[in-house]
Amino acid sequence: MPAKLSVNLNAIAMLRNRRDLPWPDVRHFGRLALLAGAHGLTVHPRPDQRHIRFSDLPVLRALIDDEFPGAEFNMEGYPGEDFLALCEAIEPDQVTLVPDDPAQATSDHGWDFAAHGDLLRGVVQRLKRKGLRVSLFADGDGEAGAIEKAKATGADRIELYTGPYGGCYDAPEKAEVQLDLLGRTADAAHALGMGVNGGHDLTVTNLPALARRIPYLAEVSIGHGLTADALEFGMAETVRRFRHACGEPV
Repeated sequence: MPAKLSVNLNAIAMLRNRRDLPWPDVRHFGRLALLAGAHGLTVHPRPDQRHIRFSDLPVLRALIDDEFPGAEFNMEGYPGEDFLALCEAIEPDQVTLVPDDPAQATSDHGWDFAAHGDLLRGVVQRLKRKGLRVSLFADGDGEAGAIEKAKATGADRIELYTGPYGGCYDAPEKAEVQLDLLGRTADAAHALGMGVNGGHDLTVTNLPALARRIPYLAEVSIGHGLTADALEFGMAETVRRFRHACGEPV
């Protein structure tokens, strides 16, 4: 089954926030993405609200509940108390936990599962008591031992940090090396019964190879590259292009 596409709306929200105006409308673009066949929406509400605002969360949750009940809402963030309280209030279908410092521009590494195992176990248990699926951001470095520690937290999935792979857009040989590491990490998680998601710097060019190497890839969350393409092709056509790149008949 092809990986499901979740459209990350952060870049659209960041563009909106350049002015004290309500456009581009995050809800509107989320709706366009879902109408074009996206399987879900992703947001990363950071403490400074520099892109997604806390006020966007109930609006997007209602959009899915009222108009697209088969779609999923994925909230990602560092598991501080404020973020966890938001998750408990909004009840997304999936929570993706990332080890970001609040000041970071974007996610750029996975969890150190050995160092943060106790923290993550407690957070995972708390979220699962609310019936939420939990995914952990993981480096795609081929280390099976790290994934065993991720499994021990009780999380349902990992999300492969695909940034190093995406960064090889002009170096095919290096991309092959990164793809192999991602595949080995995914295989370790799959063998342990964990689901595998992916995200960061994925494009219509590099997605097909990733999907072939990891045929059980459950979901990809894509924002920057998808938003850049939407400036050229429009949101609906861009979603169709990314779905096709995932291997989905369009």
